[in-house]
Amino acid sequence: MKQFKLTRIAYIPDGTFGVLFDEDIPFCLTLEREWNDNKKNISCIPRGEYVCKRIESPKFGDTFEVLHVSKRSNILFHKGNIEDDSHGCILIGEQYHKYKNKISIKASREGFAEFKWRTEDLKYFKLRIKDGI
Repeated sequence: MKQFKLTRIAYIPDGTFGVLFDEDIPFCLTLEREWNDNKKNISCIPRGEYVCKRIESPKFGDTFEVLHVSKRSNILFHKGNIEDDSHGCILIGEQYHKYKNKISIKASREGFAEFKWRTEDLKYFKLRIKDGI
C-alpha cells in the first residue's frame, strides 16, 4: 500500500503546520487545528499510522478520510486556508502566509490538485504522522 508521511513542523496558537510527503518527496503543506487532547472538531489528530480511504464527501467531493482515529470520525483532507476551516481535518496548500493576523496557508486549490493527482489511482493509502524533519 502506498504511504504518505505528514511531518509536523510547528505547533503554534494559529494551528499545527506540516509538510506532506509522497514517499520521500515533499509536495504540499498542511494546516490542522492546535493539539487539544484529540477532541472532535477542535484538535489535530494524534501522531501515528493510519489508513486513509477514498470517499465522496457531500461538502468536499472526492477526497480521503483518515480512518481509525480513536474517538474521532470524518477526518478529511480538503482545501482551506485558516485553522478555522479545519474542524479537525487536514488542510492542504502550497504556501504559508499571514491572513487576518494569523499564519495560514494559501494556494490550497493548487495543493489539493496535486494531492488528487498523486492519489488518482488509489482507493486507500497509509498515512504516517510524526513530528520534526
